[in-house]
Amino acid sequence: QVQLVESGGGSVQAGGSLRLSCVVSGLNFRDYSIHWHRQAPGKQRELVAIIGTTGITDYLTSVKGRFTISRDNLQNTVYLQMNSLKVEDTAVYYCATDVAGLTRWGQGTQVTVSS
Repeated sequence: QVQLVESGGGSVQAGGSLRLSCVVSGLNFRDYSIHWHRQAPGKQRELVAIIGTTGITDYLTSVKGRFTISRDNLQNTVYLQMNSLKVEDTAVYYCATDVAGLTRWGQGTQVTVSS
């Protein structure tokens, strides 16, 4: 059974940093792209960052230069390092992967940035 478990969320002041982790189990981790999404209250879920099997990355424009996605294939873990956080980064952050045409989601971790 595929499982994704996020951790690392919390409350920080604007300008601060957080590192989110996503531990994936139930699949051959190195064969899958992993992506981070977020959903703020009253807004649609949006793709924040994605890392491919070869380490190629892509980002939502508004987080480029502030967020870094990385993966550790030995630990079956994907990280999202978030620096220079802004109030508008406040959201529940989810990691996800696509398996056999279905997107599998973690339970999410709350990130709250205060001014």
